Amino acid sequence: MAAAESPPVARRDSGPLLLGVRHHGPGSARGVRGALDAARPACVLIEGPPEADGLLALAADEEMRPPVALLAHAVDDPGRAAFWPFAAFSPEWVAIRWGLTHGAEVRFIDLPAAHSLAATDPVGATDPTGDEAEEGLRVDPIGELARTAGYDDPERWWEDVIELRGATAPADPTAPFAAVAEAMGALREAHGDGGHARDLIREAHMRLRLRAARKEFGDSVAVVCGAWHVPALARRTTVAADRALLKGLPKVKTETTWVPWTHRRLARRSGYGAGIDAPGWYAHLFAAPDRPVERWMTKVAGLLREEDRIVSSAHVIEAVRLAETLAALRGRPLAGLGETTDAVRAVMCDGSDVPLDLVRDRLVVGDVLGEVPADAPAVPLQRDLARLQRGLRLKPEAQERELELDLRKENDTARSRLLHRLRLLGVGWGEPVTGRGSTGTFRESWRLRWQPELHVRVAEAGVWGTTVESAATARAEARALEATTLAEITALAEQCLLAGLGEALPAVMTALADRAALDSDVGHLAQALPALARSLRYGDVRDTDTAALGEVAAGLAERICVGLPPACAGLDAEAAAEMRGHLDAVHGALGLLPDSAERTERWTGVLRKLADRDAVPGILRGRAARLLLDERRLDEDEAARLMGLALSPGTAPADAAAWIEGFVGGAAGGGMILVHDERLLALVDDWLTGVPADTFTDVLPLLRRTFSAYEPGVRRTLGELVARGPSAAVSRPEAGPPGFAASLDEERADGVLPVLRLLLGHDEPEGAER
Repeated sequence: MAAAESPPVARRDSGPLLLGVRHHGPGSARGVRGALDAARPACVLIEGPPEADGLLALAADEEMRPPVALLAHAVDDPGRAAFWPFAAFSPEWVAIRWGLTHGAEVRFIDLPAAHSLAATDPVGATDPTGDEAEEGLRVDPIGELARTAGYDDPERWWEDVIELRGATAPADPTAPFAAVAEAMGALREAHGDGGHARDLIREAHMRLRLRAARKEFGDSVAVVCGAWHVPALARRTTVAADRALLKGLPKVKTETTWVPWTHRRLARRSGYGAGIDAPGWYAHLFAAPDRPVERWMTKVAGLLREEDRIVSSAHVIEAVRLAETLAALRGRPLAGLGETTDAVRAVMCDGSDVPLDLVRDRLVVGDVLGEVPADAPAVPLQRDLARLQRGLRLKPEAQERELELDLRKENDTARSRLLHRLRLLGVGWGEPVTGRGSTGTFRESWRLRWQPELHVRVAEAGVWGTTVESAATARAEARALEATTLAEITALAEQCLLAGLGEALPAVMTALADRAALDSDVGHLAQALPALARSLRYGDVRDTDTAALGEVAAGLAERICVGLPPACAGLDAEAAAEMRGHLDAVHGALGLLPDSAERTERWTGVLRKLADRDAVPGILRGRAARLLLDERRLDEDEAARLMGLALSPGTAPADAAAWIEGFVGGAAGGGMILVHDERLLALVDDWLTGVPADTFTDVLPLLRRTFSAYEPGVRRTLGELVARGPSAAVSRPEAGPPGFAASLDEERADGVLPVLRLLLGHDEPEGAER
């Protein structure tokens, strides 16, 4: 630091109070509060976008609960946006609340978002708090200071020097800031702008705003900013020089508002440049009035007990003792996160990292979601979404959770439509998942998780309409015109039905009919049919008129039946594997279409052609035979005959292995047919033992891929059957479906009755007949 420069931190009688902080540091936050209480400035200047000055009053609202963030976005391009997050333990947030509580003027002084969002590399776009300069440094300031002090871990040094010394307040509240400012001054003298030239522009604007405040309030001004910027604000420059740096900057029209934020998005591992490793731990350090280690261990114990782990008060006491002992051995002023984590692992987790990962996720990082007042500025679409969320009792939460919906209930149907409409708009609040319960069309399962970035997605979607329904309708109509493939349009039609967008269906159906009439590729038609079939089924559940969809689906099914057999001839292995997927998809889709005996017979004929035609690849012939057998359109004797032909000595081993893969591979429960029909198992076994040694290695990958997909119990049973040898009773009665006897085996059935009575709580009556 040059000798001619004034001290970075000064008392009110010798200049403005410059408080250099680490963003989201509880120690800095406590220090800022103490320094402001001592100095009592009339004006508080904070690093942040000046466009948000009009929103500062909302920070005093009772409904405002951090973590929250300022969101600024370009009006003409909402996707060009930046966030400035604040946690309860952020020094800037403490300064804002102090100023509002004590009647001081509070202003932001960073480069306006109008300039930063217009830049090619917008300030704040990747590191919203303005700490992107530190992220872009060739040398990390905190890391450099830590190495100078003999530490190899910058976080540990910062904890020892700042965070863990909160219990002992210094006699001069500004002394810690003076020490940090002096260290930063030395670094700036050595490294200049740290390799990030845009810092010079930002700091020029900060100096101009500081000069304006000093003209109005004199030296009764406090500045809270990143410690890296303090030497630049203390440096004496001319107004002309600072304005010259700002001259000619590009500019866009912007809008700003408050949005909820989460602790998880404050974490460095989320990609946030000014992030911290442990936001949950820092929040605890800031909020704990005393005995932070004991209170932390109590929280950990409570979490582990909720997960049904045995953790007693003795565990807590022993963990505290161990953490304090480790801190003493390591020369730390107080047990930090490292010591508490080691103690939790050893005492409460029995040395396992599995429960410890839960502690890290839920407590060290955490899923705290902030709240903003309902009257905070927002785009109309955001207001409509908030209204729907309240009306449907569907509260956004940062923690991931699953939601089961029963579409027979009016409220659940409305929830489903809202989530589907948001997905169509690109707002991924929820993702459909496979439910653990019923898989019928009356049930839907969702995995919900609200991320702060979704506010930007909502702002982007606002160009399509002012309500969720109107915006989703307009977006669907636009996508119908933009679609280039038949599968895209059929998937869009399905989305419209799921989202209840009846007004968008005419445009989608017009595009669908036009595309279907022109597309002759069987693969494309096969990709499109499943979505149409599902749409018809969902339409029945949701009372939607799907007559037009039914006509298109029937036409596609007819064209597939005509074009599939010739399309399956002469395919190579890769194309045959892809066509097998289409075959399965079409077969499943036809099962969802309204019953039609003529269509069923037509499809059965197509499968028989595929199963019998030698020009069709083995994987498709085997798959067609299996589908016929499952639908009881092929008896077991005929299936055995087809398998015998496919596995005959005259068939190439690779083609025979592909037939087996098509017949018993891929489908759920595919191996059970070999378990229940020992004739088919014997055919596979005989063929396999007869494969020549020189070709066995060629078919082994196919066989391994087929049989490795089976459940362990199925593989074990097949191994036992093969080891036992052929069964004497290999012939089966023709009556009864595959895998079942012609009549009930009463003796075997009676064996389960005692267990059933035990489960149901019924005693067997004396003398009762089974």
